[in-house]
Amino acid sequence: MIKIAMLATAMTLAIGSAAFAQSVGEKIGVNSVLGVAPTTTDFVKQAALSDMTEIAASKIGQERGNAAEKAFSAQMITDHTKTSTELKALVGGGVKAEIPAGLDDASQKKIDKLKNAKAEDFSADFESMQVSAHKDAVSLFERYAKGGDDAKLKDWASKTLPHLQHHLEMAQNLGKKR
Repeated sequence: MIKIAMLATAMTLAIGSAAFAQSVGEKIGVNSVLGVAPTTTDFVKQAALSDMTEIAASKIGQERGNAAEKAFSAQMITDHTKTSTELKALVGGGVKAEIPAGLDDASQKKIDKLKNAKAEDFSADFESMQVSAHKDAVSLFERYAKGGDDAKLKDWASKTLPHLQHHLEMAQNLGKKR
């Protein structure tokens, strides 16, 4: 009887944890660790925030970065502007989600940190932010491409993923060019 009660408790915890993970917003990162696909709403929100943050950071990179960071930033602005446009078209074309109007607090703090970085710290801060942001984006797009619930968005995530993986490689190589 005790074994049955313990088993029931363990199963309740396991099922409860999985259900909780699916309802936790993407920015907490639990879904990423567990490999749970984001909801369409979370995916659209996080993909849009990622693009906006990337564009804002890259504008700073163009102003303050070294030659490699400026070239990287130009590519990021081009590519993330393109994906923003594509995402807006998908949402306007029937995907049931909303694109945020601006950066959330967490993203704004990252941009502010980059803006306020000392000249001698800028490259390290910029490169670290780029690697982290692109790791998060790759995870987000991989999980939605595998398990998302909107077919058009899933297809777009799958097609966009190789570009994000390439961006991650580029970001990881920035420090090697100093």
